[in-house]
Amino acid sequence: MAVDLAPPPPVDTRPEKTTNLGPLTRTASWNAAASILNYAVRVGTRLVITPILVTGLGQTLFGVWEILGRVGSYASAEGQPTHALRLVIAQEQSETNHEPKRRVIGAALAIWLFAIPLLIGLGVVFAWLAPTLTQSPPALHTEVRLTCGLLVGTLIISALTSVPQSALFGMNMGYKRMGWQAAISIVGGAGAAGAVALGFGLPGLGAASILTALTATACYFVLVRHYLPWFGVARPSRTEITSLFGMTAWLSTGNLIAKVALASDIVILGAIAAPAVVTTYVLTGYAARTAIGIHVFATSAAIPGLGGVLGIRQFDRARRARAELLLLTWLFATIVGVNVLLWNRSFLNIWVGAENYAGLWVDVLIVLIAVQTAFIRVDAFVIDAMLRPRVRVIVAAIAAVVTLVAAIALTWRYGVIGLACGMILGRLIQSVAYPLLVRSQLSNGARPFRVSVTRLVAVSVLLLAGSAILGQRLEAGGWIVWGIGLITSFGVSAAMAFALGPTREARQVLMQRIRALAATGGSR
Repeated sequence: MAVDLAPPPPVDTRPEKTTNLGPLTRTASWNAAASILNYAVRVGTRLVITPILVTGLGQTLFGVWEILGRVGSYASAEGQPTHALRLVIAQEQSETNHEPKRRVIGAALAIWLFAIPLLIGLGVVFAWLAPTLTQSPPALHTEVRLTCGLLVGTLIISALTSVPQSALFGMNMGYKRMGWQAAISIVGGAGAAGAVALGFGLPGLGAASILTALTATACYFVLVRHYLPWFGVARPSRTEITSLFGMTAWLSTGNLIAKVALASDIVILGAIAAPAVVTTYVLTGYAARTAIGIHVFATSAAIPGLGGVLGIRQFDRARRARAELLLLTWLFATIVGVNVLLWNRSFLNIWVGAENYAGLWVDVLIVLIAVQTAFIRVDAFVIDAMLRPRVRVIVAAIAAVVTLVAAIALTWRYGVIGLACGMILGRLIQSVAYPLLVRSQLSNGARPFRVSVTRLVAVSVLLLAGSAILGQRLEAGGWIVWGIGLITSFGVSAAMAFALGPTREARQVLMQRIRALAATGGSR
């Protein structure tokens, strides 16, 4: 039974525009390449500094740091006009009159100023409750609260950074930051490792995060002044502020709900179990979350182009783009899941020690959470590109409540396995509702190409089950053996998934898209 959560949008009877927004495939591939490069540098930096942090802080304090980071991320959902500004500029990217863009930037800065007192208030509450949430001993209460204050300062600075960053991304020029963001990640990682190595502990990590945020702010303002000569601030009208604030409120609420639904696992585990258990859970899930993060960055890089297509009402192209994204998501998630289950135990043994591996079933469930997240985010991005976040937020709120209740109840009874099961069960609501919402908004039309969902699911289940069993028997004695094994299994699993899963027509579509991404002048 379908529930009508919001009135349907007015029917647009105007013909679809045929304006050419430029080589969208090429730009999307550049944006994706920049995002993946920056993400790879950040992953590499974390690979190096995590053993330093675990050794320097110990399992308990490292778990406390992870919990503080997750709780702090809830506050980061507030006061950032990031996504709203990006989406509005994306739909106006072909306009030659830049004054409206300057006014919307002015509105974004006004929202940031209004949000600062809210962020400070949330930070005070956060700091007061943090020792209880992290189960910190009394001797560490002052240290934990000071770290919270520093993290809130980081959030305020990062919210300002989001303004020039969103302008760059909205104009489909996110690739221009290539190298800059990577350098910032290295500087931030070096600062964090240095703070711990010098004995500054949790407050040192908080201070390093503030310095990194300041560096990022300076870099992005330099970038937009260079690549967007029109960038500036014009006084917005009250209506423009109200309009952007309304969209920001819905998107921020959706972001907060998403963080509660997805990132509360560590907070719940820390409150019910202990920070040391959080450390084991975080490290076991590191590979899966890192790999799926690549997909998120690559997908988000295509959204400005999709927003432009929706802005000129080319719904057939939008439907095809979404279908291709979902097919690529299946292929990527299956390959990643297979290789995580094959090599994660060996990876943790080499990286941080065998004692930090939570076991086969936890590993399998974390992979399933990551796969579920990838599909949910594809349609969440598409819904936001339509500038209709309200219904998505309502669905996400319902899912978040169910997720929290299920996760808390199952964690009390079954520990880490119960936590993971609760996360999956609660978010099934989004897995079902989001595709229905997208199809209702994109108007009716012919299916872009034929796929067999049953066949894709069957292939994924067989490949994941086989890799889970085999992964418990594989042993890599060092990084070289592990790396060779990973490269080999990656190629084999990619070939098997590609050959067995998609239909012949779907394989042709994938090959066309891959060739288009590789071309220097392709257009969607």
